[in-house]
Amino acid sequence: MLKSGFERYINNFKGFSREVWILAIITFINRAGMMVVPFLTKYLNEDLKFTMSEVGTMMMFFGFGSMLGSWLGGKLSDKIGFYRIMVFSLFTSGLIFLGLQFVTSFWGLCLSLFVMMTIGDMFRPAMFVSLAAYAKPENRTRALTLVRLAVNLGFACGPALGGLVIMGVGYQGLFWIDGATCMIAITIFALLVKEKKNPEHLKKVAETVVESVFKDKIFWIFLFVCFVTSMIFFQLFTTLPLYHRVQYGLTEVHTGLLMMLNGGLIFLLEMPIVSIFERHQVHKLKIIFWGALFMSLSFFILLITGWAGLLIISLLFMTFGEMFIFPFSNSFAMSRAPKGHEGRYMALFTMSFSLAHIVSSKCGLEIAAHLGYQKNWLFMAFCGLLSVGCCLWLQKLVREENRV
Repeated sequence: MLKSGFERYINNFKGFSREVWILAIITFINRAGMMVVPFLTKYLNEDLKFTMSEVGTMMMFFGFGSMLGSWLGGKLSDKIGFYRIMVFSLFTSGLIFLGLQFVTSFWGLCLSLFVMMTIGDMFRPAMFVSLAAYAKPENRTRALTLVRLAVNLGFACGPALGGLVIMGVGYQGLFWIDGATCMIAITIFALLVKEKKNPEHLKKVAETVVESVFKDKIFWIFLFVCFVTSMIFFQLFTTLPLYHRVQYGLTEVHTGLLMMLNGGLIFLLEMPIVSIFERHQVHKLKIIFWGALFMSLSFFILLITGWAGLLIISLLFMTFGEMFIFPFSNSFAMSRAPKGHEGRYMALFTMSFSLAHIVSSKCGLEIAAHLGYQKNWLFMAFCGLLSVGCCLWLQKLVREENRV
């Protein structure tokens, strides 16, 4: 019984091309090596002695750089190809990481963080386009899920290793490791994966639909759903850890265990869930609808206080919401893109996450500080219901589009 269950689980990882596996491996190396990012606010505040207000301003430059990088990465992927953008982005990011440790002035760091994220986040839309090129159409959602697993594993390993590096050699060690892993990862990619160019007939198709993304009403409503669900999801990393301590007196260890539960469930269940939905050909927007509903319910549960176990129940709803939304939203965004314009669509898609990251922390922390955590959970829950309504609207629009 156990053996057959394990074999079924392993079967979910079969059928990928060699290039997809290499993409997943370098994504893991890159994300595991991104040790500076989780400790960036601590480094700026505790090591360089900037005030929280100054750190907040720097992180705004960080976020806006991410948005610009996402847009540029998608646009340039359509113009000159995803392969060159990926190589340029990661290798140059590595060099910037090495130099960042020597910048200590306020405006110098604002500019450096903006440039670093502009170049670094050019990688994300280019990577999504590369999956469209290297993955078979029937495996595309699972390929995106595989890369998501690599990202989650990398993020799980990175902070733990980063803490050990800080204890051993200080923050400077993080900058050297981050820079080196970026360059090592993309060197492996460049050596093992050959560039796959668009056929000439696809280039001609691309030239005939120059402004399609701006006229795609369904895609813009979908982007709003992505923005809202991402905004409420990012509360997991901003207001919720603070709430754990204030409401229930939990330590960083307890919060870390809850985060591990989230990551562990994703690692064990996301790929099988995606495979089941794909086998049964469930429409992506229906899955995203249920994911948005689960996320909304997770915040309604937080309105009940008095028992810390509710945090686990809330987290379970949030985790299943995440597993239902993010893999299938990636796939839906790619499916809307005309041939030759994948980069432009994926740029806007990744920008919605960058904007959600900026808004989520500022909005959530402000509401919690001035009105209390309960008001913040209520606001996030109703935002989730708004995205649920938009998902129903999207399903209606897609049915009408298919009838035309």
